[in-house]
Amino acid sequence: MTALDLARWQFAITTVYHFLFVPITIGLTGLIAVMQTVWHRTGNPEWLRLTKFFGKLFMINFALGLVTGIVQEFQFGMNWSLYSRFVGDIFGAPLAFEALLAFFLESTFLGLWIFGWDRLPRKVHLATIWLTHIGTVLSAYFILAANSFMQNPVGYTFNPKTNRAELDDFLAVLTNKVQLVTFPHVITGAYMTAGAFVMGVALYLMRKRAIESRTHADLPMYRKAARLGAWVAVVAGLAVVVTGDLQGKVMTEVQPMKMAAAEALYESSSGHAPFSLFTIGSLDGKEKVFSLEVPGVLSYLATGDVAKPVEGINDLEKQLQATYGKDPLTAAASYTPTIWLAYWNFRLMMGAGFLAMLFGLMVLWRTRKDGLPMEKYWKLIGIWTPLLPVFAMSFGWIFTEIGRQPFLVNGMMSTEAGVSTSVGAWSVALTMILFTLLYGALAVAEIKLTLRYAQRGAVPVAEPVDPSTRDADAPLLFAY
Repeated sequence: MTALDLARWQFAITTVYHFLFVPITIGLTGLIAVMQTVWHRTGNPEWLRLTKFFGKLFMINFALGLVTGIVQEFQFGMNWSLYSRFVGDIFGAPLAFEALLAFFLESTFLGLWIFGWDRLPRKVHLATIWLTHIGTVLSAYFILAANSFMQNPVGYTFNPKTNRAELDDFLAVLTNKVQLVTFPHVITGAYMTAGAFVMGVALYLMRKRAIESRTHADLPMYRKAARLGAWVAVVAGLAVVVTGDLQGKVMTEVQPMKMAAAEALYESSSGHAPFSLFTIGSLDGKEKVFSLEVPGVLSYLATGDVAKPVEGINDLEKQLQATYGKDPLTAAASYTPTIWLAYWNFRLMMGAGFLAMLFGLMVLWRTRKDGLPMEKYWKLIGIWTPLLPVFAMSFGWIFTEIGRQPFLVNGMMSTEAGVSTSVGAWSVALTMILFTLLYGALAVAEIKLTLRYAQRGAVPVAEPVDPSTRDADAPLLFAY
């Protein structure tokens, strides 16, 4: 394998692994803030227990996400130095805002939230978790703005003297049309992921306690959490569908090849282009043995009108070759992405998301009127529900990045033109092996810690004391 192949694999491994933690972090801070707000307003100790319980699970996830995210930024300078030099003016600006503004905001107030239960007035302490959540959302906005530039470059001027793209309109980068549809899609997906996480953990614990005793004192508490998570998962899931539909239309406008690859549509359709739910055939989609299709759906996803045409891969390949094939920065042997990866990730993304919504509806129905999920299949639902939205968002990101190939920055720079020329294949291979081993060890630690504390459940906690009665010289204690 070449240095380019290995650099792509390394970045893919670190990015997908890191993104497993991101949506849970974003969404769970919001749900924990809601739980603490309910406790603050009602004084119900159950909501305090749930706040601290899911806060502990959140902190395990946050720590792993923080560690794995740092590695990604170093790769821009090591493995992708030509890319960093070419678009560093533009790409670096939102990342700088993310680090200096958003990350410092969330990390500072998260620290105050963790250690401030007995040190801060209740209203001030409640504000710290909301500010933490706002910080995570802002962090996502700036990072997505950088990624959206790679999908649809705007707000720059090419300087032929330096052979670099230079930022001339930061507001245009922040309000990129791709950004304006991607951000709500990702954020609602994060809420859906967190809702499913809370629902799955609470459902598992509710069933476990119900088996011990149908009158267990903790059953009402876990039912509240399960229903809260289910409502969030279902409502946010509906928002994901709406924002995803809007994103598909913008994607077709700026990256028509990505939409054609999502359906393996080789020949342009004059209208009523079908969407295949399932296909058996060759991996590249050229030969079909069986396909279950819904007429007009692809035309609607791409254009908003079932009767409008959708351009196919063959016609788009010719157009892209004519437009970009002669420029060394954008020339590529083929402008068609890996079809089977685009096709199946697109469907796995939707399938996992819809299944999580279905589970949410089932939980809401089963837990109505004090219903208890005693049947064996509810244990499997409790285990799989937290995972499905995480997988769905990972499949979505893989599709987003695979579908942009062979471009590193759409229409500006090919992936081959952006890789470092001074870093050999062995160097990349060695670091990739080390990162993979390290991430494997971190995964074991993450799973063990999460399972240990999740199975233990929400332990009884003492209500925080009034900080005005606390000795100022008392040691700072970890509240979890």
